[in-house]
Amino acid sequence: MYARITSYKMKPGSRAGATEVMNGLRGNILGLPGMVRFINVMQDDGSGLVIALTTQETMDEETTEKVAQLWSNFAEFLEAPVERQDYHVLADWSA
Repeated sequence: MYARITSYKMKPGSRAGATEVMNGLRGNILGLPGMVRFINVMQDDGSGLVIALTTQETMDEETTEKVAQLWSNFAEFLEAPVERQDYHVLADWSA
């Protein structure tokens, strides 16, 4: 399993709007090839992380375009471009 962790920074006061957009895109997000789990966390200052667990080690060109299109829905809320890093998952535990 693999994780794509994307950091972002939202503009002040944009949490509600961005959350509404995210919820509207749920099917598109979970429908991405290899998607196993999607977690989005945000601090009070608007900085956040998207943690996407996937079965695919790398994204193909089509998936990369889909992800870019999904992020484009948040353009009005973002202070800066998002930054993604890929990881190997060493543990994925639940209680």
